[in-house]
Amino acid sequence: MRQRLALLLVPCIAACSDKGARGFEGEPGGTVVIATTADPGTLFPPMMHFTSAKQITEQIYDYLADVGPDMNTLSDEGFRPQLSDRWRWSNDSLMLAFHINPRAKWHDGRDVTARDVQFTLSLYKNPALGGGSRTELANIDSVTVTDSLTAVFWFHQRAPSQFLDAAAQMLILPAHQLEKISVDSLRESPPTPIGSGRFRYRTRNKGASVEIVADTSNYRGRAMLDRVIWSVAPEHPTAVTKLFGGDADLYDGLRVEDQARMQRQSNLKTIILPGTAYVFMLFNLRDPANHSRPHPLFGDRNIRRAITMSIDRNSLVKSVLDTFGVVPAGPTTRAFPTTDPRIVQLPFDTVRAAAIFDSLGWTRRRPDAMRSKNGRDLAFPLLVPNFSMNRIRMGVLIQEQLRRMGVRVDLEPLESRTFDARESAHAFDAALGSWTMGASPDGTRAAWTTAGMGKDGVNYGSYSNHIFDAQLDSALSSDPAHAREKFTAAYMTINDDAPAAWLYEPKAIMGLHRRIRTTRTRPDAWWFSLADWSIKPSERTLRDRLYRER
Repeated sequence: MRQRLALLLVPCIAACSDKGARGFEGEPGGTVVIATTADPGTLFPPMMHFTSAKQITEQIYDYLADVGPDMNTLSDEGFRPQLSDRWRWSNDSLMLAFHINPRAKWHDGRDVTARDVQFTLSLYKNPALGGGSRTELANIDSVTVTDSLTAVFWFHQRAPSQFLDAAAQMLILPAHQLEKISVDSLRESPPTPIGSGRFRYRTRNKGASVEIVADTSNYRGRAMLDRVIWSVAPEHPTAVTKLFGGDADLYDGLRVEDQARMQRQSNLKTIILPGTAYVFMLFNLRDPANHSRPHPLFGDRNIRRAITMSIDRNSLVKSVLDTFGVVPAGPTTRAFPTTDPRIVQLPFDTVRAAAIFDSLGWTRRRPDAMRSKNGRDLAFPLLVPNFSMNRIRMGVLIQEQLRRMGVRVDLEPLESRTFDARESAHAFDAALGSWTMGASPDGTRAAWTTAGMGKDGVNYGSYSNHIFDAQLDSALSSDPAHAREKFTAAYMTINDDAPAAWLYEPKAIMGLHRRIRTTRTRPDAWWFSLADWSIKPSERTLRDRLYRER
């Protein structure tokens, strides 16, 4: 049955299209309701944390240029112009000048200017704001303004990711709205979003919904849809019920067990997306009670390696995800051309793992006993987010596999807000975490290098290896012809250190109403061209018509 289901699904890796980039030629209109299982939180771009927030803000605000569907990020080829209609490099590639489209306007009617770009960089890089993008922007020294429509980026050094860093790491913000507001206020209570994108922010019912509407006079053309609503469902079953019951048109969190029911929904189709997320069991290398000290257990590299080798990741993925996931090559995903899928983690090897435990003094009195040392059991608590059924199931299976090795794992399920707070405060021993990379492998730097450590960093496990840092920097600054081998060297280093056990790389399973015509998408962002999605007038529902009449 599982194999048959996999064959019946509609694959969508590089493109999901019906009739070209604009869907169909016809009158714009219609409403799309997206079910999401978590409130998006802040919609202030430098501070957003959740994928749903990214989906929304990337409709309201613009980049200077965005990564294209082929996901080339090592040059400016394939990028789609947004606020910038053209750009030019200096001969030494340390200067990049963007010309702002003179027709671009903020949703309050003010012109977008180069000053907005300059202000945006200063805000994103402001340490007092505590945003999560400073590592990606570290190579940008400054932005200068030569005239009202020309923003000039100056770089510390040449790197293949320069264009990505400047063009698509910051959603450009309106200086006239934000520059007189204190950083503390922006961090704690940002104002209503005013963007330049093809959708405008309309309203929000916190914990329930966010609505955006077409900007009918947008400089890049009116969106083909009238409005898009993110409808918050507190749990997966509720989101599925909304989709199957017609209260939502799209849900991108379907599970394997939902597929049999999906087959019976003639008005819905299933789309499989590779995605750029991965899930891992993260070890905290610092003592939660005193961060100046190594963790009493996971500060030992050999313990981490032995635990990792005790986990059969292939069987975990097969049990939980069937064909809808793979074991990662490391802290990356196969969506990136720089990832060699042949890279392997530490092997599943219980004999070697047992030998390491024994050599470290963690021994068993009998084969079915827990390992102990100096009267202390080999045990640790594992944080598990209760909003992720896949991670809940994975936690139970890991608990059982490690029990067989004499290691006790105490599962600690937490709701979303508490889980995030414990991770960011480094107040945990081990956690089933996840990381979504975006359009470029440079997201690895923030999550796993020394630069990502600190109060506002997202390297929650405090892994630090300067060899890995240097190898990753070399890979990220390498030309396309040599990038893959350099990334491979970096991934092999971090895999050997085992700051985490990389568990699975999930494929996103999306349910979508058949009346909706999608366009080309990206592996990391199905919402990439949401403004070009369309609904034929003859297929619009009462909900679509009611909105047009409002």
